[in-house]
Parts: sequence; structure tokens; C-alpha cells
Amino acid sequence: AYFLYSPEKPLTDTAHDRLATIAQNTELGAGMAVAMKDLEIRGAGNLLGAEQSGHIAGVGFDLYVRLVGEAVDAFRRSAGAEPADEEPVEVRVDLPVDAHIPHDYVTGERLRLEAYRKIAAASQQDKADAITEVREELIDRYGQPPAPVERLLAIAGLKQVCRAAGVTEVSLQGNNIRFAPMKLADSQQVRLKRLHPKAIYKAATSTVSVPRPTEGPAGGRIGAPPLRDDALLEWCVKFVQSITG
Repeated sequence: AYFLYSPEKPLTDTAHDRLATIAQNTELGAGMAVAMKDLEIRGAGNLLGAEQSGHIAGVGFDLYVRLVGEAVDAFRRSAGAEPADEEPVEVRVDLPVDAHIPHDYVTGERLRLEAYRKIAAASQQDKADAITEVREELIDRYGQPPAPVERLLAIAGLKQVCRAAGVTEVSLQGNNIRFAPMKLADSQQVRLKRLHPKAIYKAATSTVSVPRPTEGPAGGRIGAPPLRDDALLEWCVKFVQSITG
């Protein structure tokens, strides 16, 4: 089928987005992708404000999309078609970090939703520069990212590092940071005890719990405030790399 329009008639950004969406989604089950894009174009309400804790992994919309994707795959199999490629394993990061896209940085709901989705997609790629590319696009379109957006990008980087190491959860539990699953060989267990003497490794559940680091050199000093935001994310990246690398 062909859709023709006059080359002399200028297209609005919205019209261009709609035509591009139709052109890019032509296979079985693509109606869902078109509907999702249409939701972005028309606006999805205040789904992604700061009150939603920032990153897209915490939005129920993603779960809905995943369930619909599974239903489409089931239909593909019943029709004898090949199912879509498996989605990358989701990494859950639950840390005291102020990470979101402020309304005064990206004012439109549709554009903010698009930015969240691009950051989330970059976190699922193996390319080291995927997040850098998203950051450069944000700078080009909206200017220098404020601190909460930089932290959102840092969370995406942490997810990349964790996924490469097989870790799917990084969370704060009490006064400890929990990494799971983290299966450590004997040499890695020795390294863990050497670098973090108070860390606890549970082989039965493949989990590592480390006391939450505080400000100061070598993991902090007694009585110092605990790390949070940028410093905590940087520490988590270094921890995973130092133990599993």
C-alpha cells in the first residue's frame, strides 16, 4: 500500500512522526508499537514526573508493554511464525538517588516520555557509547542536562555494567547494598574479602551484601554521612567491576 502526500505541503513535526511510525512498523503485532507511539505523540498524561521516582523501570507502563509483547509472541508461535527476539534482562536499581527528567528541562510530556524511553533503551544495549549518544542528543535538543538527568544516565550506565556481569538487582536493604545474583568463584570471593572485609557472600542465593559506603577515602570514615546520588552510583559501578572483572 502507498500513502501519498503533496511535496509542496509542509509537514508538522507531529505529522512527520506519525508517517515515520507507520513506515517503520509493518510486521505482525506492529499495531501495538503504532499505538504506543501514538500515545507518545498525543501525550500520556503525567506518567513520568519527579513523583514517579525518576527512571522508567519504575513505571507500570513498561510492564503492560512487556505483557502485550508476550501475548504477541504467543500468537506468532500459534500461527507458525518466529517469535520476536528475547528482550534483554531487566536490571532493577533501587537506591537513594534523585534521578528524573525535570519539567523545566523537557517541558512536553510526549518529549519527556520519549527521552525516558531512549535512556532505558540505551541501558539495554551492549554498546559502551549508547548512553553517550543519548546524552549528546539531549544536549543538542535541550541544553546541558541538570543533575537529576545526569544521574538517570548514570543509572543506565550502572545497568549496563550489571547486565554484563549477570547482576539483575542492586538495592539498598537497611544499611547494606545488595547485589544479586552474583556468583563468585573462589578467587573472586578472596578478592571480595580483601577489598571489602565486612561484605557477606551467600553462595546458596548468589547474593553479596556490602555495608553502605560513607564519605571519605577507602569506603568512608566512621560517623561520616552515607554516600548517595552520583557518588553512590559511581561506587556501585566500581564495586561490580572490581569484583567480577
